[in-house]
Amino acid sequence: MQKKGNQKPTRSRFLPFKKSRGAQAVKLYGLTGRKAQTWQRSLLRNIMAVDKDGLWVHQKVGYSLPRRNGKNEVITMREFWGLENGEAIFHTAHRTTTSHTAWERLVKLLTLAGYVELGRLKKDEIPPEKSFRTTKQYGLESIALTNGGTANFRTRTNSGGLGEGYDLLIIDEAQEYTLEQESTLTYVVSDSPNPQTILCGTPPTMVSSGTVFADMREAILAGNDEDNGWAEWGVDAEPEDIRDTSLWYLTNPSLGSILTERKIKAEIGQDKMDFVIQRLGFWFKYNLKSDIPKAIWEAMAVEELPELTGKLYAGVKYGADDQNVALSIAVRTVEGEIFVECIDCRPISEGDSWLITWIQGMDIDKVVIDGKNGQDTLFNELISVGIKEKNIILPKVHEYINAMSMFEKAIHDDMIRHRNQPSLTESVSNCQKRSIGSKGGFGYSALNNTNDIVLLDTVALALWACSTVKPKKKQRIRY
Repeated sequence: MQKKGNQKPTRSRFLPFKKSRGAQAVKLYGLTGRKAQTWQRSLLRNIMAVDKDGLWVHQKVGYSLPRRNGKNEVITMREFWGLENGEAIFHTAHRTTTSHTAWERLVKLLTLAGYVELGRLKKDEIPPEKSFRTTKQYGLESIALTNGGTANFRTRTNSGGLGEGYDLLIIDEAQEYTLEQESTLTYVVSDSPNPQTILCGTPPTMVSSGTVFADMREAILAGNDEDNGWAEWGVDAEPEDIRDTSLWYLTNPSLGSILTERKIKAEIGQDKMDFVIQRLGFWFKYNLKSDIPKAIWEAMAVEELPELTGKLYAGVKYGADDQNVALSIAVRTVEGEIFVECIDCRPISEGDSWLITWIQGMDIDKVVIDGKNGQDTLFNELISVGIKEKNIILPKVHEYINAMSMFEKAIHDDMIRHRNQPSLTESVSNCQKRSIGSKGGFGYSALNNTNDIVLLDTVALALWACSTVKPKKKQRIRY
């Protein structure tokens, strides 16, 4: 007997129910001559569960599978049923090629099931009962059954869908679904008497920009999201041996049917992380796409301390969460770049004595202090130990914005040098921009709870001070 992939999700959470329309969708699908797999039938049963009033038990459903397992076939079955039952459907994808393929898939399914695609009818000609019209314009595809069921296929934008109303919203390639897109699309099903939204995709990869899918997963699995359901196939921990075929069968329900071990073996390359995510369904605990890519930051690292010139500039940041305070320095190099280094990051509860000692002991030209929960106190403490007021900067909002912008530009211009400190690298390479004000200003926030953004902030503030002060005569620095 052919070995089959695991037909049950490795992790799921659905609400209890007694009735489902999933079997109806599977029966319709059977008209095409195709047969739904066990895992697809089970998933559809949960997706299409209804309560005593005939309303969807799960108003939102998310599911994640490794690639090439047939997750989109589940969507097509659900859409086929929706068209047959007069639903208005909006199918969105990250790429136009993907939404176009989804349209092709549903058209083919209708044709296989005996539906006739209509051209122009003659006067007084009655269309066949099982018939449909379709718009084939690339990027604006649509399907309309003669019973009133419709499906539109679009690429997602931050404004697409506004003003339109649907019963079923499909979020394909959900790992790319952003908060801006969600704020637009959430309301397209609000007027429906029985709305449903389905998100399907894979775990986020190194180039994924969406956060909605991951946030949804976390909330549902934690039991904090009412009326919604989730299912996934994936490993719980990053595996040591990606060639362990038992993991392949655990996480790929279609292995042994539409997938083979030989095909999966051919996918293994040098990028182990990509294989773990896309073939083994592993969810990293953070969004892998940082606004500052790790590769770009590491490309500016140096193995040895470069020759430095001029005085040091320090940046101090008190975290907004009242947890940590960090100190970093910036100094010019004789080659014209700016060398940055994080000195330390400690709990605010330890006090400021370590900061004062360090700043007093170094040849500091300017120290920039940010963070309302500590900057005034440190300012007064530094004055009391002899640091001149002209050497201390408490940045205003526009100056903070300039510092972040200058930091971004320095990265773009390859003007930063550093020694690849692990904590600093993790902070910089796991960040996202956050808007400040209404004129395009920005700062940075952490993508996850394990990396402290204050490290990035201190480096940016120190670099800003170093960049805005014109260098005097060369003076070599050693510390």
